[in-house]
Amino acid sequence: EPPCRQQLRHLQDSAGIAARLPPRLEGRWVSTGCEVRPGPEFLTRSYLFYTNRLFKALQFYYWDPSCRDPSYSLVIKGKLRLRQASWITRGATEADYHLHKVGIVFHSPRAMREVASRINQTSGEGCRGFLPPGRSWAPGALYEVLSAKTERDCTAALGFAMHELSLVRVEGHLQPLLQPQHSGSRVVEELYLGDIHTDWAERLHYRPTGYQRPLQSALHHVHPCPACGIISRADEHHPPILPARAALPMQLSGSWVSSHCEVRPAVLFLTRYFTFHGNNHTWEGHYYHYSDPLCRQPTFTIYASGHYSQGIPSSKVRGGTELAFKVTRARVTPMDQVTVLMLNSSEAGSCGLQGSWSAGVEQDITATNGCLALGIKLPHTEYELFKTEQDTQERSLLYIGERPTDGSSPDSPDKRPTSYQAPLIQCAAASEEFSNYISLKYVGRKDANGIEALKPLPVAFLLFIALLFLRWD
Repeated sequence: EPPCRQQLRHLQDSAGIAARLPPRLEGRWVSTGCEVRPGPEFLTRSYLFYTNRLFKALQFYYWDPSCRDPSYSLVIKGKLRLRQASWITRGATEADYHLHKVGIVFHSPRAMREVASRINQTSGEGCRGFLPPGRSWAPGALYEVLSAKTERDCTAALGFAMHELSLVRVEGHLQPLLQPQHSGSRVVEELYLGDIHTDWAERLHYRPTGYQRPLQSALHHVHPCPACGIISRADEHHPPILPARAALPMQLSGSWVSSHCEVRPAVLFLTRYFTFHGNNHTWEGHYYHYSDPLCRQPTFTIYASGHYSQGIPSSKVRGGTELAFKVTRARVTPMDQVTVLMLNSSEAGSCGLQGSWSAGVEQDITATNGCLALGIKLPHTEYELFKTEQDTQERSLLYIGERPTDGSSPDSPDKRPTSYQAPLIQCAAASEEFSNYISLKYVGRKDANGIEALKPLPVAFLLFIALLFLRWD
């Protein structure tokens, strides 16, 4: 059985995803590794929620992409109130939060100098004397940068906001036990919080509509997770130092699939499946779009192909590789009647043959230079950031640059991402590439008025598809 199908079957085994509504937040939630935020910023997080709605969040910032060289830590205390289900992001719950205080601990004189000069330069009167010049670094000293009592807030200079707490989703899923002697599975709980805007200037007032990389319950996390224990035991005076990992050369060749149903800002749910041919630097990608957070209700599928440049190490995001991707061909398959209507009513010459779209039928959009209605322009170059890693089970992961939050495309070098999307899992090495991707089948039936309606796909088949390209980080 080809490894990609195996991977898809493995996803099938672990697809018993249940989202808790309303989410239960009590307890500690931790990063599962070094996280990269737009900027780039390298950090790990450890958030503790109490039963009385109070929380204490720790954010540990680092100089390096392996999270081994800490610069400063933030201690964030406040209160969180869950509200209603989100109207915008299906499957999420909206929340209100109130910050009581934020403190900072510097882990080196350099970190103290840099942050103090940023605060002194960019903050208002109340913060100008945040650290008197010449004040020497004291290990373990906690400085207050925000206090609700005194109404002092010097956090803007740090690009700090906790808007991530305004969008919350908790997912539970079963992880099969790896050891042959243990049968059964264990529950893994993941906390998805709102995404961070890719444009630094926007992040202070951006209200999230997507998610960032999930935190896992310190009690119910994927095993093994060497980082989880280290992060959950850390505090602001003893930041986590993650284990050293060998840097891997960038090996793109082969096939890669999503590991979850992925959520993008502006509310897109999708799964991705890519094949890269290293011998001639060509690539092909399938983007399966859905209308629901479990990727069960397909809306449309895009197939795109083209070629990519030789990678060069990124000077801006250490550990990343810069590539340019050229998209030269694309095909679209509408999967529901809403998309069919939208494409058929689009302007002539802007998206395939006008009026000829029907559900489940693929159409080439190369001749119309893409598809205006879906925001696809051809030919098109994207300036990308990639990195490959191995997870604790020695599977290869591929991280592709995060898309600009405003929905635009990284079509110039200055828009190149500085952070990553959820990782894809390698399911076939270069020699085993299988290009016969599984297309989603559209099943139609006539309703009482003779109009073809969407017939629900059999649950087993949906599970198989969801499993096929599944599971979103």
